[in-house]
Amino acid sequence: MDFQKELDYRASDVDRVIVKYLPKVEGYQKTVFEAMRYSILVGGKRVRPILMEETYKLFGGKSKALEPFMAAIEMIHSYSLVHDDLPAMDNDMLRRGNPTTHAQYGEAMGILA
Repeated sequence: MDFQKELDYRASDVDRVIVKYLPKVEGYQKTVFEAMRYSILVGGKRVRPILMEETYKLFGGKSKALEPFMAAIEMIHSYSLVHDDLPAMDNDMLRRGNPTTHAQYGEAMGILA
């Protein structure tokens, strides 16, 4: 088995799950929803939800009941990264080779996202 191929495949599966739980980018709050989507879909290995799913399967789990928890753990992790990058914290302008949320959308939107 090629580990990197498997990790990439599993990460794309997790991305599919995450997208199901993100709000649609529409309405008055369109910009903050867009910033949220950008923050979480900009990349990442998705190790936390993959390990969560594997543990679930190890103990006999077979349904899709775990999916909202997989999305939640990755959303919480992304939130921590977005806030860590803010000017009042590390003031990072790049994460994973892309502009950070506050660099892309402004500090206020970074806080809200």
